[in-house]
Amino acid sequence: MDDENKKWEGTTYGNAWMHRTLIKILRNIDIRFVYVFAAIFVIPVCLLLRAKERNAMISFFREHLGYSRLKSFWMTCKNHYVFGQIVIDRFAMYGGKRFDVEVIGYDYFLNLAAQESGFVQMSAHVGNYELAGYTLVAETKRINALIFKDEKAMVLQNRKRMFGQTNIRMIPMKEDMSHLFEIDAALQNGEIVSMPADRVFGAHKTIDQDVLGSEAHLPLGPFATATLHDLDVLAVNVMKVSTKKYVAYVTPLDYPKDAPRKVQIQELSRLYAQELTRVVKMYPTQWFNYFDFWNQ
Repeated sequence: MDDENKKWEGTTYGNAWMHRTLIKILRNIDIRFVYVFAAIFVIPVCLLLRAKERNAMISFFREHLGYSRLKSFWMTCKNHYVFGQIVIDRFAMYGGKRFDVEVIGYDYFLNLAAQESGFVQMSAHVGNYELAGYTLVAETKRINALIFKDEKAMVLQNRKRMFGQTNIRMIPMKEDMSHLFEIDAALQNGEIVSMPADRVFGAHKTIDQDVLGSEAHLPLGPFATATLHDLDVLAVNVMKVSTKKYVAYVTPLDYPKDAPRKVQIQELSRLYAQELTRVVKMYPTQWFNYFDFWNQ
């Protein structure tokens, strides 16, 4: 990916003063007023000025969901609006507000958390995965969350404060791939590792799978890591369904652990791509890859 595409790999817009101000506002005002402000003053500017991202979303709806030009433009507008809401929700949580989260498949998480061995959670840039860190809590296991290293300091401080309440440690992704040693140590210690599996980063080793009817290049790392240790894997996607409610989908990816490792990786990545496709079709406006995902 080029540098412009990397802007969407985890960096939140704005500076520390803006973030602090937004948190203070959200502590004392109904979140819906901030949604309206964003819809009127912020989102139209993003649609007008960020042509590359806008066109990528229109292409997503046209080419991969089969919508008409008019519907694709309308869905792109809705996508930006929902994305704005989710960003606002994150800062609202930093300010102390809470959201209702219904977890579908929670037993899968609890059963794996009760075992001695570690396991892997795979996420994607859809919905509001950060909310999973405040919802899926294992009393006896630490969760190690792989994050984008260049996120804004204010956001990282708030995440660290809130994740500290749910026994989560953040591991920044590094270009020299040294974060892999931390991941391996955590898994060897029987802990949980959470990582995104939809975007290519660092070494650019990929595996091709069908996502929404077209071949996509997924990062090999998450699938290779899980199969190297014969670990159980969950796909976790947290999707916004109303102003104050989310639904978390926890889905086991039951790949054949007795197969040759190459087959394991192929099947695990296929199951992940299949689940990602299923969730995106249910919530098409919550796809937040603002670049040509299929040519990353």
